[in-house]
Amino acid sequence: MSQQGYVATPPYSQAQSGMGGYPAGFGSAPSQPLYGHYGGQPQSFPVPPTGVQHSLVQESFIMYESSDAVCHYCSALKVVRPSLVIAVGPPPAPISQALPTSHLAQQPFHSAPPPAMGHPPLGSPCTGPQSHRMPSPQSPPAGQPMGGPPSMGGMGRPYPGPPPPGAGGFQQFGPGAEGQPGYPQQPQGQFGGQMAGPGMAGPGMAGPGMKKLDPDSIPSTTQVIEDDQAKRGGQVYATNVRGQVPPLVTTNFTVQDQGNASPRYMRCTTYSFPCTADLAKQCQVPLATIIKPFATVPKNETPLYVVNHGEAGPIRCNRCKAYMCPYMQFIDGGRRFQCGFCSCVNEVPAFYFQHLDHMGRRVDFYERPELSLGSYEFVATLDYCKNNKSASPPAYIFMIDVSYANVKSGLVRLICEELKTLLDNLPREEGAESSTVKVGFVTYNKILHFYNVKSALAQPQMMVVSDMAEMFVPLLDGFLVNFQESCSVINNLLDQIPDMFADTNESETVFAPVIQAGVEALKAAECSGKLFIFHSSIPTAEAPGKLKNRDDKKLINTEKEKTLFQPQKGLYEQLSKDCVAQGCSVDLFLFPSQYVDMATMGDVSTHTGGTVHKYSNFQLELDGEHFLSDLRKDVRKAIGFDAIMRVRTSTGFRATDFFGAVHMNNTTDVEMAAVDCDKAVTVEFKHDDTLSEETGALMQCALLYTTISGQRRLRIHNLSLNCSSQLSELYKSCETDALINFFAKSAYRAMLNQPLKTVREILVNQTAHMLACYRKNCASPSAASQLILPDAMKVFPIYMNSLMKTGPLVGSAELSTDDRAHQRLSVMAMGVEETQLLLYPRLVPLHNMDVASDVLPAPVRCSEERLTDAGMFLLENGHSLFLWLGQACTPELVQSIFNVPSLAHMPSDLSSLPVLDNPQSKKLRSMIEALLDQRPKSMKLLIVRQKDRSEMLFRQHLVEDKGLHGGASYMDFLCYVHREIRNLLT
Repeated sequence: MSQQGYVATPPYSQAQSGMGGYPAGFGSAPSQPLYGHYGGQPQSFPVPPTGVQHSLVQESFIMYESSDAVCHYCSALKVVRPSLVIAVGPPPAPISQALPTSHLAQQPFHSAPPPAMGHPPLGSPCTGPQSHRMPSPQSPPAGQPMGGPPSMGGMGRPYPGPPPPGAGGFQQFGPGAEGQPGYPQQPQGQFGGQMAGPGMAGPGMAGPGMKKLDPDSIPSTTQVIEDDQAKRGGQVYATNVRGQVPPLVTTNFTVQDQGNASPRYMRCTTYSFPCTADLAKQCQVPLATIIKPFATVPKNETPLYVVNHGEAGPIRCNRCKAYMCPYMQFIDGGRRFQCGFCSCVNEVPAFYFQHLDHMGRRVDFYERPELSLGSYEFVATLDYCKNNKSASPPAYIFMIDVSYANVKSGLVRLICEELKTLLDNLPREEGAESSTVKVGFVTYNKILHFYNVKSALAQPQMMVVSDMAEMFVPLLDGFLVNFQESCSVINNLLDQIPDMFADTNESETVFAPVIQAGVEALKAAECSGKLFIFHSSIPTAEAPGKLKNRDDKKLINTEKEKTLFQPQKGLYEQLSKDCVAQGCSVDLFLFPSQYVDMATMGDVSTHTGGTVHKYSNFQLELDGEHFLSDLRKDVRKAIGFDAIMRVRTSTGFRATDFFGAVHMNNTTDVEMAAVDCDKAVTVEFKHDDTLSEETGALMQCALLYTTISGQRRLRIHNLSLNCSSQLSELYKSCETDALINFFAKSAYRAMLNQPLKTVREILVNQTAHMLACYRKNCASPSAASQLILPDAMKVFPIYMNSLMKTGPLVGSAELSTDDRAHQRLSVMAMGVEETQLLLYPRLVPLHNMDVASDVLPAPVRCSEERLTDAGMFLLENGHSLFLWLGQACTPELVQSIFNVPSLAHMPSDLSSLPVLDNPQSKKLRSMIEALLDQRPKSMKLLIVRQKDRSEMLFRQHLVEDKGLHGGASYMDFLCYVHREIRNLLT
C-alpha cells in the first residue's frame, strides 16, 4: 500500500505486504512473519519464592471507571472479591468515601481529574517507563497502609514505549525485537502465555485459606445489555450530535436521521478519535468503522430518499470527489461551497444554486436529503455505468448437483418443489407489480445440462456440455427468462428434473466449471446476477478445479495448521476475479457427508459477497425445513449488484485496511459482486496528520451499485466523530461490540499467515495493552492488586476470551476442519449484531416465563452455574439453537411442551416442537419463530437433555466456563489479563 509522504506509522494499523485484500492466494504471502519478530530465545524469569501464599489472604478489587461519572476520581465502582495476585496488607479505602458529595456536583462534565500523586493530566503522552507509573508496590500512595504486593521476583516488565510495527490492529510484542522489552516466554497456559507459578494464585487455583470466588462480582454482559435497554430502549436516537455513542446493538431504539448515518449502517470502535498518531499508538485501541450499507431498517423508520439530478448527476467536490452532504459549507451567498473533507472551494452549478438564510444555511436545506440527512441515494448517470451503457436487471441462476447422493437423499426433488413457489417471490422494487429478475437453470454431475425454457416452447429443452476444459454456454436465447412469462415451461422442467435423474449412479462431480458457466451466461446476457449452487461433495471428476483431500489432523497445533484454511490457489483465485468483474455473486448450499475442502470451495462465495450454507449429513426429515428457510431468505433479501465502495475521510486520517466479503484490485476501491442486507465491511483507519478537536473526523461511504430493477445508484452514508487529545475521551466513547467485530475479523484473517498460538497471544497482548494504557493514563490511582476496567469496555475481556475459544482459533483435532473453515468465512462478512451474538449467546430461562406477558424472560449469564436441574433453557447464537431440559423438569412443563408425561417418554430423535393448544406451547413456539425471523440465517432446533451425549454440543456455547476444546473460563482469563497488565505497568 502506498505510504508516500507519511512518516509516522502507528503500529496498530500498519499495512503489511500480503495483508491488504487477500492474504492467502491474492498476492504472495509475506516472506517473513508478520506482526514483529518471533522465534527469539525463550527467557526464563524466576517466580516469587514459594511458601508466601500459604499464610496470606488478600482482598482485591475489580473497578469500573464509569463513563457517566462527573469526576474520574470518585466514580469508581469497587467490587470486593478474593485476590487476583498475592499481596500483603488490607485493601485501601474506596477513594469516593473520602470525598464530600458536593465535590461531584462541582466538577464540569468534561474536565480531566486534577493531577495527583505525580500523575500528569489525562491523556498526556507517555515519555517512557519512568514517566508516571502506577504507584509501585514498594511505595504506596499517601494514605495507603504500607505493605503492598511483594516484588514479583523478576517478573515485572517495564511498560513498553511504542511497540514494533504490527498489522491491521494486530500487534505482537515478541522476545528478540530489537530495543523492545519483550514478553518472556513462560510455560504455556490456556492462551499460549505463561502459566501461574507459585505465588500467582488466581481463580481456580486458590491456595489454602483463600476465599471462594463470587462469580457475580465480575462484569456481566447480560447486565450491561439489560441496563442499556432500560436506559435507552424504546427511545428515539437523533443523529444530530457529532461523536455521540449510539445505544448497544442489542437495544431496541428508533433512529431519526438528522445529519449522520444511522448506527444500523455505520458503527465505530470509538466515537472519539485520538488527535495524534502517537496517542493512537499509545492506547492501541483500533480505529475502525463497521459499515453495513444495505442494513435492514425497521418499518417505523424512513427508508432512504432517492435524489435525482437528471443528466447533471450528483454534485461532488472537484478535488477529493466527495459527494454533496451535510458537511459542505456554502459561502459567497450560496454561489460556492467549501468541501468538509478537503477544504477545496467549488463553484455551485447554476441549476443547484440557492440563496442562504441569516444563519448562512441554504433556504432549501430541509427539502434536500443530501444537505440535511446522513444517508440517502443518488440516481447515477451513464458515466457511472460500464461502457457508458445502462445496466440491465440482474439474473438468478439455479445450479443443481444431480449426483447420486443428492437424488437419493430427496434433496433434488425438494429443491425443485420449492422453486415453483419461491420464484413467485423474487425480489422487486418497492411498488413494482412483478420482479424484473431473470432466471435460468442448470443441472450437473460430471457434465453440465443447460435448459431452454423460452415461453414459446411447449416443453423445456436440454443441452449438454461435456467438455469441461473449454466451458461455454450452448444457448443465449431462452436460457435467462422472465419467470412470469415462462412460468408453465419452468414448472414443467422442475417437475421433470427429479425423474430424469432418478436412476443415476454418477457420484463424481465438477465444481469450478459450474461457476465458470454461470459467469459466461451473465457475460453473454450483459447483466450481473447471482448463482445459487446446491452441491454435495468434493469435486473429484477430471476437470479444472478438481480438489483432493488435504484434511490432515497432524497439522493441528503446528506451524503448518494455517494451510488447512488457505484456499488452493490458481483457478479458484481467477474465478473470484472473473465473478467480481462480471458482478456475479455465488451463494453456495453445501450438503456434505465428509470433508469437502470448505476453505477452497467457500472462497469464491466469500470474495463475491455471497453466503455459504452448510448442512452436514443432510436428512430430509430433520434438515429439510432448515435448508428451505435459508433458501427463501436468500432469494428474497434486499440486495445490490456489481457494487464498488469507496470510503473518503477528512484530512488527517485515511482508510487503510478492509475486512469483509470483498475483493480489492487496489488499496482504495472495495469491489463486491453483490452486497446484501446482512453483509458488513470493517474498515480500519490510521493517521496521516494531526486531527483537530474543533473540526472532528468526517467519513463518507459511497457505494455505487445496480438495483434489482437494473438502475445504477449511489448510496451515501456520512458520519462525523469527535477528536480529542484526552485518552479518557477515547475510552469513554469506545464500543465493545464494534471492537470485538474488528478483532474477530483481523484474527481470522491473520490465521491464514500465522500459527494459531501466535494469533491468540496477540489478542491477549492487545487486550492487556489497551487496559494497561487506560489504567496508566485515565484511571484513579489505586492498589496494583486492583483490576481496573473502563466502563465502556468492562465486558470486553469476556468477548475476547470467547473469541479465542471459537472453533477457528481453538486448534482442536476434535473439531472438523470444514466446520472451522466455515465459521471463519462466515465471520469475515458479519456485522456488529451478528458477532456480538455469536460470541455471547443468549441463554433464556423458560421454566418460569409468564405466558400472559409479551415480554420475553431476561437472558442469564452463559455459564453452567445458571442452569438448574428443574429448569428449561433456550440458547441461541444466530447459528445454533438449543432447548436444554434439566433432568428434574416438572412433568407439567414437559407435558405442556412435548405432550408426553415425563422426559423418559420423549423420543431421542425429536427435532421439532409439537403444535399443542396450550399457553406454554404457543408462547414458546411464537418466541422461537420471532427469533428465527430476526436472524440472517435459519437455525435448526436441537433438543438436549441434561447428561445426554448431545449435551456436549450445547455446553461449548456456555462461554463463561472453561472451553471443552481448550480455553480458559472467564474468571481465569480476567486473572491472566490482570497479571499481564501488572507486568506491563511495573
